[in-house]
Parts: sequence; structure tokens; C-alpha cells
Amino acid sequence: MPQCADTVGVEEEFLLVDTASGRTSVRADAVLARVQDTELTKFHAELAATQVEAATGPCTGVAELGEALRQARATLAKTAEEIGVRIISRGTPVKPSLQPIVSRDNPRFRRVLDTYSGVVEHYEACGCHVHVGVPDRETGVRVLNHLRPWLPTLLALSANSPDNGYASWRMVQQSRFPGSGVAPVFTGVADYDAHVARMVACGTLVDRAQSFWLARLSPRLPTVEFRVADAADSVDDAVLQAALSRALVHTAAAGDESPPVRDDVCAAAVWTASRYGLDGAGVDPWRERLVPATALLDRLLEHVTPALAERGELSLVHDLLDQRV
Repeated sequence: MPQCADTVGVEEEFLLVDTASGRTSVRADAVLARVQDTELTKFHAELAATQVEAATGPCTGVAELGEALRQARATLAKTAEEIGVRIISRGTPVKPSLQPIVSRDNPRFRRVLDTYSGVVEHYEACGCHVHVGVPDRETGVRVLNHLRPWLPTLLALSANSPDNGYASWRMVQQSRFPGSGVAPVFTGVADYDAHVARMVACGTLVDRAQSFWLARLSPRLPTVEFRVADAADSVDDAVLQAALSRALVHTAAAGDESPPVRDDVCAAAVWTASRYGLDGAGVDPWRERLVPATALLDRLLEHVTPALAERGELSLVHDLLDQRV
């Protein structure tokens, strides 16, 4: 497999909350009109007008990435305060908006609303998306196959939307979309593209730029995109997801193969991670049984230790995990 790129970037989605009522507020346009992109970060609208996104550029070091994330959060917090709202980094709102949240002014957003109707009508879920550079799409597909058993543990680690007895209520909401969850195994990039095209032809995706897998090839960038994590509670949590995600990609690039796992077991592992996070059981996708979720995290860390050590990030990841677990 060709050597993977060193770059990593993060897209953070935030909720806008009215300071008086505590409900999410349809003020994304007002916030975005007042913020300016920087060399480190660009700001974007999301499907819900109660959300904004901050996307870093490609970074090679986690210190650079952390600085970009901190600056973006500070900029958004200051701008939001100026118009009477605040930003929160949480997978789902505590008090959802009582207003319509999806604008029909954007043609693509209108198509998404028409296609998925009530599934997106009140969908205000926020994630922390990590992009890791790959040299080509064929390599990216091989990486996706490698990632399958590890994605539920990344979800459990990130769980930040407690509601209705679940650690990640965001993942429960996301599971209502067709084709959500861990992607199937692909024989190559042609198989990947054919699968996406088939779902578009079947009407379950609005176009080829859309999919609901927890990891996918970015439709815009030369990256593998991790979409599994809830919005990060802190910059450190986002950096931890980025470091582990890049280490998984580089481990795949080193030729280390993950043993094959069943689709239904992967689905069970995602559900269990969303239900309990790290505070209970997780599904071991190889042994196909329940084990402590922390044991799966230990196995993930062991799996990526050589890649982290090679980049000089092993000590940092241990420190961040000690804070998180």
C-alpha cells in the first residue's frame, strides 16, 4: 500500500443556543455573516440553521491542529455572544428549537428535506469529523475496510449526547438514515463508487456526494473521513479523536490487516457503543460477545501504538486518555 499522507484536519459542528431560553436558535446565518475565514479555519453552514461548522485546513502536527480548533471556538463564541446566543459542543441539543430548522432557500438542503422528510425536519445532531490524507482513492478504500472493527470504539470514546438512557443519542438519530453505520467491505474503488451510484439510483441518497457511513471517502478532499464521533466536549477530545484516527489510517498503510468481522456484529457494536459509551459493555467484533468497553479501547491503543510512537504522539494520547477515561 502507498504511504499515507501526514495530514489531518477536523470539522467541528456546533449548536447555537439562545441565552435566555436555552433552546437551540435559528441564527446560523447571522453568525456566519459576522465571522471571517482564516488561514487555519473556514466556517460553513449546516443543514440545520441552528448549527455552524468550523473546518480546519490540513495540519501535520496535533499542536497546530489544536491551535486551529481553539481559535475557531473562540471566534465563534465571541461572535455568537454579540448576537445573543452561545455555542455549545454537544452531539444533540438539550432543548431543541421550536422553529423550522431547515431552510428551503438552499436547493440541495431542499432536496434533502424532501427526500428524508421527518427524519431531518428536526435533526440537530453534531459530530466531530476527522479527515486523514490518503495518496489515492484505492488506498482509501483499503483503509475503510481496515477501519470497520475499530469505529464503534471511537464512538464509545466520543459519546457526548446523553439522552433517553443512551450515551450517544446522536448515533440513534443518525441510524434512521438509509445505509447508516459501518460501511460494507469493498473490493476496490470501483466497487465503492458502484455502491454509492446504486443507492442514488434507488433514491436513498440524494446524490453521489452523500452517504451516511461512519467512515467514507471524502467526496471533496483526498482523505478518508471519519464521521463516527459525537461533537467533542473540548479541544483535547477533538485532538484525541484526530490522533487515533490518523494512527488507524497509518496502521492500515503499514499493511496491518484487521481480521474480518461480520456486518451484523459491527451493527451490534455501534448500537452498544451508543447505548453505553465507555461506561459499560462493548461488543468485541472478533469474539462476537460482550466485553468491557474499556478493554476494546485498550486493544485499539495497542493496535495503533507503533503509528503513534513513530509520530511522537504516544505520550500525548496516553495523557489525553487519562483525562477522558
